[in-house]
Amino acid sequence: MTVIARPVPFLRRLAAALITALAVAASVQAVTVLLFYVGAGADITTFTQLSDFFLASSLIAFFALAVFALVGIYRYWYTRLIGGLVAALIAAVLGTLLNVLTSGSTVPADLATQLFGTLVGPNLLFVVLVTVGTLTIGERVWRAIVGSTTDESRVAIVRAPAENLAEGEVTHIQRTPLDTELANTQWDNYVATIANAGWDIVEVPVAHGHADSVFVEDAVVLFGDLAVIASPGAESRRGETAEAEKTVRSLGLTIARIEQPGTLDGGDVLKVGKTVYVGRGGRTNAEGIRQLRSIVAPFGYTVVAVPVTKALHLKSAVTALPDGTVIGYEALVDTTSIFDRYLAVPEATGVAVVVLASDTVLMASSAPQSAALIADLGYRVLTVDISEFEKLEGCVTCLSVRLR
Repeated sequence: MTVIARPVPFLRRLAAALITALAVAASVQAVTVLLFYVGAGADITTFTQLSDFFLASSLIAFFALAVFALVGIYRYWYTRLIGGLVAALIAAVLGTLLNVLTSGSTVPADLATQLFGTLVGPNLLFVVLVTVGTLTIGERVWRAIVGSTTDESRVAIVRAPAENLAEGEVTHIQRTPLDTELANTQWDNYVATIANAGWDIVEVPVAHGHADSVFVEDAVVLFGDLAVIASPGAESRRGETAEAEKTVRSLGLTIARIEQPGTLDGGDVLKVGKTVYVGRGGRTNAEGIRQLRSIVAPFGYTVVAVPVTKALHLKSAVTALPDGTVIGYEALVDTTSIFDRYLAVPEATGVAVVVLASDTVLMASSAPQSAALIADLGYRVLTVDISEFEKLEGCVTCLSVRLR
């Protein structure tokens, strides 16, 4: 599994690293000196000596924490813990060494032993404060400048196209020549658009030889912390699920599976709140729907089966806006009465929206009228060109699975 953090401009990260390190180092310097000062009887001479003694360590901690921030210690709580502790130990030892070397005193033969001995003596408080400061002050300052860390943010799971993408299956449209190089560029832009909208990207390894594997949504369906591994309706796609399962398992999700003879493609599953619409069509059968209903019912979800005969998947015909309104293209929808709220869009490729935030959706650039309609409803609409994937009956929803 490859985890790709959403891109943050280097100058912004540099500024965040410097400000975060300064906030931690300055706070630690002040608190350490104050505590020792009070413990020593509030003597002003002692205060000056303490300030001078810990200043070198605080400066070294500043530089170490700035470097560590740039290489990513604020992505996870455990990297913050390790980074803060390492920076604290380095700063305490080197700072004390610098004080010894500049004091003019004779360097003792057992200097190394004495230096490390301070870690359980006067430097212990400093080490603890740097570590705690990194976990608290540092994390808050970094997040305020750069944004949420991975363990608190939204994750989009994607999978790069296989080398034989052009051989992908088509069912309801005529096959047309596909530009593989353009498809790769479009996929990169798709991923970058989601990342720039504030999502972290988790990439499933490429499934060599599986032409349709780029449509990762069909391999796994997410219900919060529950990942349901699909059972693809097309036999050629059944090898796609193994690596997808490994990826979601590595994210700490609970795993359930649709087993043969049940079939279910993730593209047939549309979640609107606690209602799960499942398309009964060419790729998802009754047994697959029955199994899904059994799996998700204990989590409070209600599965509603929807006939699909005019499109490859349910979400090739309808998807839903953040407010729960189902949108669809009339010529592709078997029935609209089954949905609580329904809105028709003017283009076939305009039926697919990826919800990126409560006020933001992603749509295909091939549906400008539909995008304008959704924007007129008060949503921010981001568009991407996925024309090469549309030649394989793909849409913006199929190319990712979102975990929020």
